Amino acid sequence: MAFFSSSSYSSPAMQKGVFVSVPILILSVSFAAISLFLLSSSLSSCSCPASISSSSGNNADVASVGESVDDLRLTERISPTKEDIEWVRDLIRSNGLHMQKNELRKGINPRTRDQQLLDLNQYKGISHYEGEEANNHTALPCPGELLVEQHHSNYGEPWAGGRDVFEFLAESAKLKPNSRVLEIGCGTLRVGLHFIRYLDPRHFHCLERDELSLMAALRYELPSQGLLHKRPLIVRGEDMEFSKFGSDITYDLIYASAVFLHMPDKLVWTGLERLVGKLKPYDGRIFVSHNVKFCSRLGGDKCSEKLASLGLEYLGKQTHDSLLFNHYEIWFGFRRFKT
Repeated sequence: MAFFSSSSYSSPAMQKGVFVSVPILILSVSFAAISLFLLSSSLSSCSCPASISSSSGNNADVASVGESVDDLRLTERISPTKEDIEWVRDLIRSNGLHMQKNELRKGINPRTRDQQLLDLNQYKGISHYEGEEANNHTALPCPGELLVEQHHSNYGEPWAGGRDVFEFLAESAKLKPNSRVLEIGCGTLRVGLHFIRYLDPRHFHCLERDELSLMAALRYELPSQGLLHKRPLIVRGEDMEFSKFGSDITYDLIYASAVFLHMPDKLVWTGLERLVGKLKPYDGRIFVSHNVKFCSRLGGDKCSEKLASLGLEYLGKQTHDSLLFNHYEIWFGFRRFKT
């Protein structure tokens, strides 16, 4: 290719400036385009954090993306992973904590629950309004027994066991936040609180007979846990009557934790008959804890026949370990095998 410059060909006008031939101009534009391409390629291959993969990676990958992986994991599972448990164990060891007799440090006003209750009943609190002002500042007056959490001791096991039950049931039934759950006998929401927090608003229903338990649930637990916006439907009743929950609602999970132990067998069977139509076919689950005496008293064959006549199938017995204390619960599962 020939290159022309001002020395090889020029006119008087051209001699006053710089002459650039057409081939040189084309070459310059080509060079600029190549440079721009190389620059954009280097930017696209920068050492930016990789996007989160749907598959599980190694620990280094998890550490590199930080909280976003934790947020993703929370949407995928309910119970803690082995890595979660090892992490907290390492933290306990690194802080030199041991299983021994420990006494919690008291604050500037160390009082037992009984002493707090005495103050609440006598003075309505520590700093409190007097006379006509006394009733103008508390939106949800709460009994002192609830404020000192005496209802947390009304069970045969620690209050923390409610989390264990929730994890087992939610994962066994493969629940999602838009699932619907009905509890028979939710009491003071030891288990229900976890379902209410996990599920979409209005998707947790409960039938409970005891007034004091309902008082604890509605006047203490829901407000103190910041769950009023979840609007759970909790109904007082004791005859396995579910009409107040609506006739067109079907549930992904129906469960009763030790409640059937306190009911006559006939009432349990009446309740099951009413519940079958409210359970989603095939994928929905009914779980009953501790025992199924209402069924075993009939004998194996008769029980199976009666369940089949209701459209229910027994799925077997499962156990679930507690995360915090040496304890497990026995659960019996059922499903609706026809529409």
